[in-house]
Amino acid sequence: MHSLHDRHRAVMPDWLALYYDRPLEITHGEGRHVWDAEGKRYLDFFGGILTTMTAHALPEVTKAVSEQAGRIIHSSTLYLNRPMVELAERIAGLSGIPDGRVFFTTSGTEANDTALLLATAYRGSNQVLAMRNSYHGRSFSAVGITGNRSWSPTSLSPLQTLYVHGGVRGRGPYAQLSDAQFTEACVADLEDMLGQTRGGVAALIAEPVQGVGGFTCPPDGLYGAFREVLDRHGILWISDEVQTGWGRTGEHFWGWQAHAQSGPPDMLTFAKGIGNGMSIGGVVARAEIMNCLDANSISTFGGSPVTMAAGLANLTYLLEHDLQGNARRVGGLLIERLRAIGAQLPVVREVRGRGLMIGIELVKPGTDQASPEAATTVLEAAREGGLLIGKGGAHNTSVLRIAPPLSLNVTEAEEGAAILEQALRAV
Repeated sequence: MHSLHDRHRAVMPDWLALYYDRPLEITHGEGRHVWDAEGKRYLDFFGGILTTMTAHALPEVTKAVSEQAGRIIHSSTLYLNRPMVELAERIAGLSGIPDGRVFFTTSGTEANDTALLLATAYRGSNQVLAMRNSYHGRSFSAVGITGNRSWSPTSLSPLQTLYVHGGVRGRGPYAQLSDAQFTEACVADLEDMLGQTRGGVAALIAEPVQGVGGFTCPPDGLYGAFREVLDRHGILWISDEVQTGWGRTGEHFWGWQAHAQSGPPDMLTFAKGIGNGMSIGGVVARAEIMNCLDANSISTFGGSPVTMAAGLANLTYLLEHDLQGNARRVGGLLIERLRAIGAQLPVVREVRGRGLMIGIELVKPGTDQASPEAATTVLEAAREGGLLIGKGGAHNTSVLRIAPPLSLNVTEAEEGAAILEQALRAV
């Protein structure tokens, strides 16, 4: 009899990565825990890549999905759709974008794809600014602007992309500067780069905290300072909130709010956590930008009644239980605990992050060199100890990614930190 892993290999693409030497089949979950096919229980600190945002099997979401499925599952955007309009109203209001219009997709990739289409159509330009070490999805246009070669399988692109400094604070030519000098240097770099363009650049797309790139972020205010330069040139700012949205960073509901001194972005893309596992992505844009398309466009699956019902129930739960505040409090405790552990271990270069979005950067002891071997060892050891985490990083970094559901409690944070400490000591 062939194992599920053998069957997976026989029918799935080679490039579809699986975690662990013995890949895991997760059969069910509850709260912050999941179980595998052998019945072993794990504390989940990755949430299916930051997607199970509130909790596994959250009764409010499960109920909303089954009730809506019992009424109607699908109609497309060609018909009026009450759950879609209701969720759009709530997201537009929360977005901070004046006169915001919302278009729903099924993923963050597709949301970024749509934002790029809107920006390039609105500006009549195929030139895009992106951040070094960025990741924006797996479509042809999204990999074309991704500044992380591990996730960009082709250099072919419909867009001309220029990469800007600033997404990574702790490495690179400006790492030694103070926060204020770092921002100043990055703004000067942006100005210099715009001097090389033909004019009319469409947009800057940026993750307030880089996700796949290893949970790195610039000093607060950097994108606000960029915005002043962009505004002078009429260039749009797209904030990619696929991983940072909905209060995960604790301090703010959206990642862009740490850079709000020049106002909200022109467009905001979201996905992942809002559906708590259901496929929801989308774009919020100023009306004049969203409405600039002069050809037909619909979405077959974006805004489906079932996913919208899930999103509404999930968002309601998130706000009523102040999960942003919980992310700030419990995330603050967890990061302090992990910093104390990291300070004793030469394999840990930095523990960084905000709220429940924490990265542990690993190096070969005594050097600044990435250690992918250490990351793999810790991932495996944490699994053995009953903890699921993620990993990421750039061409020169290895980072453990920790992003539990936002309902994580203090006891679970302590338990996860203890397992991580054992796993890190196993290196």
